Amino acid sequence: MRYIRPLSIEDAVGELAKAVGPAAILAGGSDLLVRMKGGFIEPELIVDIKAIGGLADITETADGFRIGAAVPCAVLGENKALKQAWPGVVEAANLIGSKQVQGRCTITGNLCNASPAADSVPALVAAGAKAVVAGPAGKRTIAVEAVPTGPGRTSLAKGEIIEAILLDKRPDHAGDAYLRFIPRTEMDIAVVSAGVNLTLDDKGAIKTARVALGAAAPTVLLVEEAGQVLIGSKLDEATLERLAKICSGACRPIDDKRGTIEFRRKVAGVLAQRAATTAYKRAGGK
Repeated sequence: MRYIRPLSIEDAVGELAKAVGPAAILAGGSDLLVRMKGGFIEPELIVDIKAIGGLADITETADGFRIGAAVPCAVLGENKALKQAWPGVVEAANLIGSKQVQGRCTITGNLCNASPAADSVPALVAAGAKAVVAGPAGKRTIAVEAVPTGPGRTSLAKGEIIEAILLDKRPDHAGDAYLRFIPRTEMDIAVVSAGVNLTLDDKGAIKTARVALGAAAPTVLLVEEAGQVLIGSKLDEATLERLAKICSGACRPIDDKRGTIEFRRKVAGVLAQRAATTAYKRAGGK
């Protein structure tokens, strides 16, 4: 096994591209090291990206926020501007693991681990987040939901690495929220989850909406119909009922020891209603 700590994204990409055997990227390591210890993977090359300039920084720009791939989730929770603009995203990130894990884990790693139950991903999808991908052919920017293609699988080609997550600048009257259901009070994997992102017009009616569900299909679901049903409403009871019905119907979950298909479908609708209500209030709705 070979461990390297490159100082530039170009060097990291070059090493990954020419790797002959299995290669892995080390940011926080909260997924990678557990999988290595369990014998699930045995990479011949580990590329530690924490020393690459800018990858451990959160940068606020005129367009929004740029979150480097090596920024720990604990740091997200300490960034007041990010927390004020995107509370749902920060809440989701701060649910990953224990306090100790929070100091290491990253939302980019959570995304690339490609678990359907990842906490940060539904919130990022609802937020319309983008991923900046660097590779041998240069850089490209893609929607976050285009990264996972199935459990443990991503769309990233050989040599490609996500260097940052982008979140848009918040307009006035906007809010987001993330909720999950777990059997325990904390430190558990989501049985089902929901992220909602809304903007309102000057009269308090919903102008734009995105709804995403986690642990409800092989990848996080962006339920476009659910977002459409919210537009034009002030989140009345009838709209919330339609939202729940659409979200329950969109689910393609599995039966396992943590929840049945029927249970997950029911809870997905309930969580979508609650997350939408929270996001609406955060956006200034009454």
